[in-house]
Order: sequence, then structure tokens, then C-alpha cells
Amino acid sequence: MPGRGRRDAVLLRAALLWRITIFLLSGVLCASPFGALAQEQHEDEIVANLAGGRAIVHVAKEVIVFAAIDQPVERNSIPPRVMDLDATHIGVLFGASEWRIPADPKPVRLDRNFQRVARADPRYQSAAGEGETDLETIGIAFLEKLRPLVAQLHHKLDFSADDPIFQIVIIGYAPNDYGPEVWVVEYRMEQEQVATRGDYWQTRVQRPRFTQLYPPEKHAPRTIVESRYPLDSKGPTLAELIHGNDPHITHLGSGEPRFAKVLDNLRGGQAQKAAAVDSADFMRAALPLIAGGAPFVLGTMDERHGFEWMVPPEEPVEKVQEDKNRPPDAPTLRRTPKP
Repeated sequence: MPGRGRRDAVLLRAALLWRITIFLLSGVLCASPFGALAQEQHEDEIVANLAGGRAIVHVAKEVIVFAAIDQPVERNSIPPRVMDLDATHIGVLFGASEWRIPADPKPVRLDRNFQRVARADPRYQSAAGEGETDLETIGIAFLEKLRPLVAQLHHKLDFSADDPIFQIVIIGYAPNDYGPEVWVVEYRMEQEQVATRGDYWQTRVQRPRFTQLYPPEKHAPRTIVESRYPLDSKGPTLAELIHGNDPHITHLGSGEPRFAKVLDNLRGGQAQKAAAVDSADFMRAALPLIAGGAPFVLGTMDERHGFEWMVPPEEPVEKVQEDKNRPPDAPTLRRTPKP
């Protein structure tokens, strides 16, 4: 199946590893644990806590098996959070998905109170480098949540323009029988100095960028796909371990014939032919081997029943507030799949 508007992947750089801390009205930017200096926090600071880790997706026969591994980027990191986006998509949230103001004990969480817009906002038209119309609707909904938070950053930040402040891995099924899909949605910031106000900067979050991980290009092998935040996290991917005949992964196959069949499908570039139950059980057995003791979640999704947990998160996932006014024929730019 051809990809629907594949985007060029954008590299994540190590400069991302900072904790955004600013004074709302006045003061100086507090350095992150990765910066040169640490400064005392003040009562009026806003803090964005980053979620780091890996999202791993195996599109098997009639099911999608997905996992998220928590790999903190700082001491106060939050875990990657999985949320229900709509009836056929879930999202794994990385980066600045939680913002805190010390004066308010309740954090601002981007995975809470999410509701899809009934139809595409006429102010936002898809252009080159953007996602399909329905995915763009999801992307813009998060953009509107980020804007008032990022707008409070008024001091110069030492970050690269290619480093996303926030990232979503969208996993699910496209409409019109298009089939399984995996997308990475990235949000970046830009700053402009206001000359008339001294060392005062306006900070804006840019429109999201979409990168399609699955399905691959026509005739390309189909195997497990993975996204990391940040990208330069150390260690091989699960797909690399499988294709490199890692002894721990190979041992799973030698000890369990049905896992051997799953591995044969993965190594042969035919992951979509692997049996659903066997694939889910294989991922359940493989994750502790690659997580290195880190917490992880594991779930499955099929087009008819939505997603179910095999290893649930410690906190419940909030259901999306479905918009009942969304018409069934809402516009989409997905190409009609070829038989």
C-alpha cells in the first residue's frame, strides 16, 4: 500500500535536552540540568516537564501492537502518556506534554480535555510538509493548546530550530479502508526579539510537521517501526536487534515456535502477516529485554474494537470527547487505496 504523503524525517538534536523554565513577568531564564548554570526558582515560574522515551509499533495481521518505554531526559521527567484521540487512533505524547505553574497545584496536561474539531478550520489549509486533513485537525487541536503556554516564554532560549518542544506518535487506522498508519507529529518554536523592550523575546510555536512511519513505500519491507524522543537516545532499535540476530531476541524464538514464526515474518519484511496473538505475546516477552528495567506500557489495537491494554499505565487513560457533530463525510486528503 502506498504511503499517504510521506514527509522528510527531521533529526532531533541533543540540544533539546533542557527543561524550559522562565519567569512569567520578569527575571532570568533558569538553566536546565544540561545547561552550564543552575539558578534559584521563583514562585512565578512556569515549568515544562519533558517526557522522553521510545514508541515501538508492530503492525501485525489484523492488529497493531504498540508499546511506549519511559526513558527520562531529566530528574523530574514525566512518563510518555498514551491518550485516546478518536475511535481509531491513539497518541503517545513526548516532550513538553505537562506544564506547571507553582501558584497552581494542578498542572496543565496536553493529554486532558482533548476534543476533535467537527470539521477542518478554514483558517488552516494543508500545504506541503503537512499532514492529511483529518490528521491536521488533530495536530491543530494540540497547537492551540500549546500556543498560550509557549507564548509566556520571553527570554532567549538556547535551542535549535530543529528541536521539537512537543511530539506525538499517532497510531491507528485511516478511514475508507486505507489500513494501519503511524505518524510522528513534531512542534517547534521560533523566537523574535522585541527591540523596543530590551532583552524581551516573543516566542511562538510553529505549525506541526508530519512524518509518516507506516505504511512504508510500495515494495519496501514491512517491519517494526520506532520513534524516539530525543532521536539521539543511545541503543539499537528493536528492529535492529531482530535483524542483527541479537542472542536475547533469538533465544525467544528458539524457546517458543510461534515466536520463531513471528521473527521469520519480521526478518522477511512481512510483519503484516504475523499472527495477531503471537505478535502481541512476542512483544510482551521482548520488551523487558530492551527496556533495561525502565517502565513501559503495552497495548493492542484493532479496527473494530479499538485498543486494549496488555501492560497498562499506572494512571488511567482519559477518553477523548467525541464530537457528535462531525459529519461522516468530513474531508480527507488520503488517497483511495488501490485494490
